[in-house]
Amino acid sequence: MATGIGSLLLATAGMLSVGVPEASAAACTAGAESDFNGDGIRDTAVADPQATVAGQASAGLVRVILGGGKGVTEISQSLTGMSASPEAGDQFGYSIAVYDADQDGCADLVAGTPYEDVVVGTENQVDAGAVYVVHGSPTGIGEGSVIEHFTQRQLDAATVTEATDLFGFALAAGNTSGGKPYLVVGAPGEAVGAVEDAGCFTYAQGTSVGSVNQDDVGVPGAPETNDRFGASLAATSRYVAVGTPGEAIGVETFAGGVLLFQHTLTDSRPTYLVGANEDHAALTSGTAEKDDRFGTALSLLPYRPSGASSETDALLAVGTPNEDVGNVADAGAVTVVRVTPSGDLSEVNLIDRLSPNVEGDPVVGDFFGQRVALAHTQPGAVGTAATVKLAVGVPNQEVGPAENAGAVHVLPGLGAPGTGDRILTRGDGLLPDTAEARDFTGLGLWATATDLYVGVPYSKSAGAQKGVVYAAPWSVVGGGAGTVRTLRPGADGVPDEGKAFGSSIR
Repeated sequence: MATGIGSLLLATAGMLSVGVPEASAAACTAGAESDFNGDGIRDTAVADPQATVAGQASAGLVRVILGGGKGVTEISQSLTGMSASPEAGDQFGYSIAVYDADQDGCADLVAGTPYEDVVVGTENQVDAGAVYVVHGSPTGIGEGSVIEHFTQRQLDAATVTEATDLFGFALAAGNTSGGKPYLVVGAPGEAVGAVEDAGCFTYAQGTSVGSVNQDDVGVPGAPETNDRFGASLAATSRYVAVGTPGEAIGVETFAGGVLLFQHTLTDSRPTYLVGANEDHAALTSGTAEKDDRFGTALSLLPYRPSGASSETDALLAVGTPNEDVGNVADAGAVTVVRVTPSGDLSEVNLIDRLSPNVEGDPVVGDFFGQRVALAHTQPGAVGTAATVKLAVGVPNQEVGPAENAGAVHVLPGLGAPGTGDRILTRGDGLLPDTAEARDFTGLGLWATATDLYVGVPYSKSAGAQKGVVYAAPWSVVGGGAGTVRTLRPGADGVPDEGKAFGSSIR
């Protein structure tokens, strides 16, 4: 989609500020995560970046399903107040994030549109990318919402909006431990100097905005072609993790890596803390190898270790879907790492399907770890093997005769596999419907303290051909009583439209 370079950013004394002034805090409770109307009930945002909007194929949209049965709204570039219109291939909602940008107590939706074309001067920059922040309010979210629009240069005036930057390919957002909202936007296609696809990310906290690449002072490594720094992001109130799945480690190309930052600002940028790859001394179980793509998927979870009074540390899950396991190519693996405030790393576990007590066998092209999600069922408490959960997307797993039907493998996020493990597939008695070839179950994956969300954006089951999402309480996943909620186009107020509903969930 082509858009001009006009900005909806607010300016204060020459600085840029993400978010609008607080207007309705008294009407919003701020009592629930992803609560767009501030009523204290969690809402659910489900992206369908391949949906047709206004006749434009793959223009993309996000459905917001309000909790308590209060309705479903559509967020797309057709909304009044959008600075651009839907065009084919934009993929609005390719990435999504949720945070309270303006601190009014109502959650705000961030939608990445990495394939949006941007007109700069007279030149159309194809796939430069853009990001939209759609603000929630006591009346809901959607038509009438305040909307902010950012191209790369609009968010950080020190950068240049260029073709194939893919600004908005990945997103992370939340509040720092000091209560300040932050937004992180990945642009893995960014050229650094003459180096194509080296990648960068832009970080905004209040009026401070800065971009980071591997050519910056204090950031390890060097920009290399196809590093794709910023292709994956994850964050907590203390840390930001940035994936570089194309990073070369020594002579091993596309081995992959992850860099971690803290929210403490240095020249408007987050402060580098530590880097990790499979050759890091603390990661004793793995080896960096060609085409592993360590860092393809990331999940970062606040962690309170035994003896600590708060969640000072973090657990980082890193998906390496192209890892060869034994002689099995692209079977995939996941590494879980503990991160301390001083930057010390320690390996919690390296999990693949040859690991002791892990169910299933490694299979060529399963891509175990294509998606990862960590959750703690008792936030704020000391983390244990019983309360810290790890969900691993295995989108190409065969289910019976159905090739590439996909699955989600649930494991302890702490401790060794074997306790509470479960493989979720469609029709397994927990997830409804029937596993079909090329469903790619688990390509959409998200977790909260209470629920695991499994997206099947390419579902083939009757009544769910446009995609489906399952919200499974952790208690049910663990074998207890309860109900798995199903979200799909054509049911419970969700319009019977779309193509890949469930690609991303928040």
